[in-house]
Amino acid sequence: MELRTGFVVRPYAPEDEGQVIDLLSLSLGPGPTGARTREFFRWKHFHNPFGTSLMLVAELEGTIVGLRAFLRWGFMAAGRWVRGLRAVDTATHPEHRGQGVFSSLTKEALVSARGQADLVFNTPNDRSLAGYLKMGWRVVGRIPVHVRVVHPLRFVSRLRSLQSAHPTAPTPASTAAPRASEVLARASGIDSLLQEVTAARQDRLTTARDLRYLQWRYGQVPGLDYRALTCEAGGDVIGLVIFRVRPRGDLVEATISELVIRPGDRRTASRLLGSVRAAANVDHLTARFEPSLEPGMVSFGFVRAPGGVTLVTNPLNAGLLPEPTDLRSWGLSIGDLEVF
Repeated sequence: MELRTGFVVRPYAPEDEGQVIDLLSLSLGPGPTGARTREFFRWKHFHNPFGTSLMLVAELEGTIVGLRAFLRWGFMAAGRWVRGLRAVDTATHPEHRGQGVFSSLTKEALVSARGQADLVFNTPNDRSLAGYLKMGWRVVGRIPVHVRVVHPLRFVSRLRSLQSAHPTAPTPASTAAPRASEVLARASGIDSLLQEVTAARQDRLTTARDLRYLQWRYGQVPGLDYRALTCEAGGDVIGLVIFRVRPRGDLVEATISELVIRPGDRRTASRLLGSVRAAANVDHLTARFEPSLEPGMVSFGFVRAPGGVTLVTNPLNAGLLPEPTDLRSWGLSIGDLEVF
């Protein structure tokens, strides 16, 4: 596809890797690991157990000036497999913004996606949300996030740093929890627990989690230090929590990416969350609770944070169940919502 400004939109090719990583660094910054690396790019787009990403580039006279990438995602809902695409790396060279590169790449990618996916979803920031709405995407709603403050005085005094353009880097936090890769390699019964939990969430779009997925997402990711703790009974895992410690402004946060328990098992949830609190030297914890646990969030020490994460979707097939434009149809973890 050739744009009116002379750009050509085409599929990503392996020889584009170097230019694409340079473009991502220039357009989006260093990313969650602090640097855009070939290892992270390949892990994300080519090692994903749900499949290789759908990627298009915009090229002008041999130079790549735009990228649109959709990460393949698998959901289980209503007893069937739902094929998802998550809009992720979107980059336009600063010198070519406002020339239709983003919209052309997105429209062409959606044409390619039809027949390959049932829906596309994303968690855009306020700056990019308007662009999605102009192209017909729908706002599903705001997914709530819950916070437990560990050090109240320090948290309040440094809260404004979360909006600061130049926060002071906090002292790196320590954690006694083992790495997620180690726990996922040795713990017994995780796969059966995942199957049980997934089967109980048939009324919602829930990521098709199995052991292979968790190992890819949290155990093999280059440059991000995920930790994990388990709760066991009779030698088998009955609960799993995966988290990472990271700076947030002048604060240090433990982000609970996954809390895998049987539905309504508040006791195990409380033990796991308490274990994170004991293992991580942080100012606060953030978590995303399933509806069955939300009534007990206060007893866990959590309160609902203002705002939330905006979820948008573009259903590609009619008649999907549960209805993807209804917020109640989604069962996403913080790990699903993280920009990585």
